[in-house]
Amino acid sequence: MLSDRLDHASLDYVESRDPGQGRLAPRARYRSDAMSLDLNGDWRFRLADSLRALTPGFEAPDHDDSGWEHLPVPSSWQMRDIAGTPRFGTPAYTNLVYPFPVDPPRVPDANPTGEYRREFTLPEDWPDTGRGVLRFEGVDSAFAVYLNGVPLGDGKGSRLPTEFDATDALRPGRNVLAVRVHQWSAGSYLEDQDMWWLSGIFRPVALLHRPEDGVGDLFVHAEYDHLTGKGTLRVESDATGRVTVPELGLDLAVGERAEVPVEPWTAETPRLYDAELTTAGERVRLRIGFRTVTVSGGLLRVNGTPLLLRGVNRHEWDPDTGRTLTVGTMRQDIELMKRHNINAVRTSHYPPDGRFLDLCDELGLWVIDECDLETHGFYLNGWRNNPSADPAWRDALLDRMRRMVERDKNHASVIMWSLGNESGTGDNLRAMADWSHERDPGRPVHYEGDWDSGYVDVYSRMYADHAETDRIGRGTEDPTTDPELDEHRRSLPFILCEYGHAMGNGPGGLSEYQRLFEQHPRLQGGFIWEWIDHGVRRRTADGREFFAYGGDFGEVVHDGNFVADGLVFPDRVPSPGLTEFKKVVEPVAIRVDAAARTVSVRNGLDFADTGHLRFHWQVEDEGVPGGQGELTVPAVAAGDSIVVGWPRELSEAADAGPAGAERWLTVAARLAKDEPWAPAGHEVAWAQERLAPGAPVAAAAAPGTAGPAELRVDGGRITLGDGVFDAGTGRLVRLGTVPVEGPRLDVWRAPTDNDSRGRHGSEAEKWRAAGLDRLEHKVLSVEPGEGTLTVTTRVAAAGSDAALSAVYRWSAAPATASEGGAGGALRLTLEVRPLGAWDVTLPRVGLRAAVPAALSSVSWFGAGPHEAYPDTRAAARVGRFASDVDGLQTPYLFPQENGSRADVRWVGLAPAGGGEGLRLSGPSPFSFAARPWSSERLDAAAHPTELVRDGLVHLTVDAAQQGIGSASCGPGVLPEYRLLPAPTVLTVDWAVWGATAGTE
Repeated sequence: MLSDRLDHASLDYVESRDPGQGRLAPRARYRSDAMSLDLNGDWRFRLADSLRALTPGFEAPDHDDSGWEHLPVPSSWQMRDIAGTPRFGTPAYTNLVYPFPVDPPRVPDANPTGEYRREFTLPEDWPDTGRGVLRFEGVDSAFAVYLNGVPLGDGKGSRLPTEFDATDALRPGRNVLAVRVHQWSAGSYLEDQDMWWLSGIFRPVALLHRPEDGVGDLFVHAEYDHLTGKGTLRVESDATGRVTVPELGLDLAVGERAEVPVEPWTAETPRLYDAELTTAGERVRLRIGFRTVTVSGGLLRVNGTPLLLRGVNRHEWDPDTGRTLTVGTMRQDIELMKRHNINAVRTSHYPPDGRFLDLCDELGLWVIDECDLETHGFYLNGWRNNPSADPAWRDALLDRMRRMVERDKNHASVIMWSLGNESGTGDNLRAMADWSHERDPGRPVHYEGDWDSGYVDVYSRMYADHAETDRIGRGTEDPTTDPELDEHRRSLPFILCEYGHAMGNGPGGLSEYQRLFEQHPRLQGGFIWEWIDHGVRRRTADGREFFAYGGDFGEVVHDGNFVADGLVFPDRVPSPGLTEFKKVVEPVAIRVDAAARTVSVRNGLDFADTGHLRFHWQVEDEGVPGGQGELTVPAVAAGDSIVVGWPRELSEAADAGPAGAERWLTVAARLAKDEPWAPAGHEVAWAQERLAPGAPVAAAAAPGTAGPAELRVDGGRITLGDGVFDAGTGRLVRLGTVPVEGPRLDVWRAPTDNDSRGRHGSEAEKWRAAGLDRLEHKVLSVEPGEGTLTVTTRVAAAGSDAALSAVYRWSAAPATASEGGAGGALRLTLEVRPLGAWDVTLPRVGLRAAVPAALSSVSWFGAGPHEAYPDTRAAARVGRFASDVDGLQTPYLFPQENGSRADVRWVGLAPAGGGEGLRLSGPSPFSFAARPWSSERLDAAAHPTELVRDGLVHLTVDAAQQGIGSASCGPGVLPEYRLLPAPTVLTVDWAVWGATAGTE
């Protein structure tokens, strides 16, 4: 009997491959007028450290739990008091390795188990007829349920709903619900999903009344014929009733088919029709979107139109509550996605909370709904005993697929089912695909792990590099292992289910991927890995906040900060990577032709025209606005383009402005009215074009120039203009009244995550091996001249004969360098030449210097406002920007190179309250970064809270930077962005700025 099997002494279900006993059949999730009782809130809770420490009789209604603690449901018990001292164990992060021995289906004896109890009172008006159903939306990982001491059943499949019939155990008045939840179970082998291991009742729980003559299950078939403009509606159900859609004038019997003109549902135009299914005992509310998904002509199509997916992979995560999210947080995610031109989500690697899909229907996202399946840890053992290929696990895998499909089948946003992730190959996967095709032929099936693609409808890969992706687009890729399936696979559309690994600074190379997607029809886009950093919010002993990652909780096995690989930080603040992605995938391409005085607009949307946008122009001189207005652009149909001439006001503004100023025109597409996901005026796309190059920068003053540029030698000091140098080293020590340390040649940067990892080895390890982080500077000569100072050095690492020759040539700068200052500005030309044999790239080539921390106010004219590197600069626009030094830092969870601003014409640093500072400019644009700590301290820190200020602003000025790439889990830096040792010249003018020179 079930009651015997679930006795305290019999816990066989924990290690059984069986997906569960006593459960009701899976069904669709829907909103009903039937009575329900919310069982969320504080539950009594006790954590046992093993199965041998369980509480006998904990399920009995009269068990004394007064000494137990309280735990909110939904939540994960490891997240309780996580910011301070965790009360019930701690999270543990692994990407691939199982945190227990691989001995399926057995799990360790040390199996933390949560015992939950909750009393509730059945409402007096609870119906006497019908059934009572307990519904658990998500419990990790295995659990058993008792009501008033009666065992109802057990279940596995953490991120899927489970229902139990509670009718016979319910009592009028007081009831006691008891649930035992085990951290580890046989099901854990199917849930190795690159995330924190967390446990508990983490999604909502409710008691549902299921009325007689009510609805059990229903399946809404709402298709759209793009040729006729008509929708076809048919609702299947096990109930007898009628379906009404008032807006369409439909009143149909269940199972009856109707065809009417409709507006179709797309992610760009998420049109939903309110409907009801009414039976004798229940009224069910539906939101219906008409759309048809097909794979035809080698392309994935919705309503006959091929899609271009601009997607992200999304784990459910909150830094305070783990995988327990509020509806508000889910909406925030989708609004952020829509505001950043994201149109698709892959629910990596499990079905999300069902309410998230409601919002995707409402706000508009294409969704690949992924099954709660990943067995990645078997890879380390050569895939031996992998559940995907073991018939003993077939029921468990099919059960998970059924529960996902049945729950989510009525969501218009779900356009594809995914069998899971990184689970190898095997006939169980084919069985899942076959079942899905039979149950829901209206949706394609996805799975990346079997490249032969014999039982799926799209060819999917992760982290294919640009060259291979190009070959796939051209149809010239290498064959896969099964020759018979190769032709079939080549006929399928291609998506990158993961690419652009967003770990730390990056990802780089997104623009090049997007160009391939837009060039080859077969390449239908992809999904960035991933949406959010899974940092856990914690505080140091002195109260400073930081986000923890793997290893911060003492895990024996962990994968460090690999869990921090998102486009938004854990608190959902967008990273520079998200800003870059928004620009790269913007759905409207704007081009400015200054010579022809036209603007072209290409609509890259798949369905909607541009009628929801308004176009705005602005002219700026040296970053100062000089005119703005509206640009009239007729609505452009999806896939079409238009060219419009400049209005008179724009032409006049383009011809006006101060002589010699660098003038730029920016054209932006903005929302014309409020949308559910963004207000009117939100910028969707933009483009810039330079209208005037600005006056040429004057050459340095000739030797012998009189006045402040005269060179004087006085003991241990050399004075040139406003600069004071150390006579022994030739290094600048003061400019005006501002102390300066440096500048001197520097090629090091604190390695990024992408620098530190890679398929072909770590670039950062090669840099360290070459000693680039410990270079020594040998002064060969200090040569004062007539109004000049030349310093020659040799820069090399201990143990190496490869070196860099660095020659510093100081002279008087042109008067414009100080922008109206008192004169005395200096020009430094750094000439760098590699010596000997070099076999590594360089992180950067430039100067480093330090000035007092009081110079904390920074403004610049160049690209901004965010950081930008050679392969991550699509989103940087030319303008005039300002920040304090703290605001220039990007707070990656693992400290690393960040904050470089690109294509800078000039940058000024001054005290926040006014006073003398420095201005750097040059005849050619450069990059700069300003930090309250050195690169060495940035390199040494494991968390931002370990970064210690030293009373200085550390300034780097670069002629070149190595690109970023996404080698942390993907391709490295593309060849055109690799920085090879080569002769380099960097010229920078240094001037006093601020109180005596006029702050910008």
